[in-house]
Amino acid sequence: MFGKRLSALRKQKGLSQYELADKLGYSRGQIANYEQGKREPDYETLQKIADFFDVTTDYLLGRTDIRTLNDEDDSLAEINKLIKEYGIEKIGFFDIDKWKNLSKDDIDEIRRHFEWVAQKAKEWNDENSSD
Repeated sequence: MFGKRLSALRKQKGLSQYELADKLGYSRGQIANYEQGKREPDYETLQKIADFFDVTTDYLLGRTDIRTLNDEDDSLAEINKLIKEYGIEKIGFFDIDKWKNLSKDDIDEIRRHFEWVAQKAKEWNDENSSD
């Protein structure tokens, strides 16, 4: 699977084996051997090729058909930005020991917020599962 994926990605970029080899610092024969399945890359080479094509190593190896995690990364980056923007990491939100000192009213308020988040997630899931 690696060879087929490598060949397809190279062709999508409009590169010859020589050009790809030059950009990655390998020989054309090495690229040809990978594409023909005669040779498997070591981890460092696999990572270098994945980075070059902006895909995951799992995609290159055929473990998934999802090329990149950028969409997920973008969502996580947005959530991380919100966590920082609202100072959530500074108030000990992720420190479970600090939760032990919350009052019943505090817990009830947090429960309402969690219920709202869960409801939004369910609505989003319902909307997107009908596709």
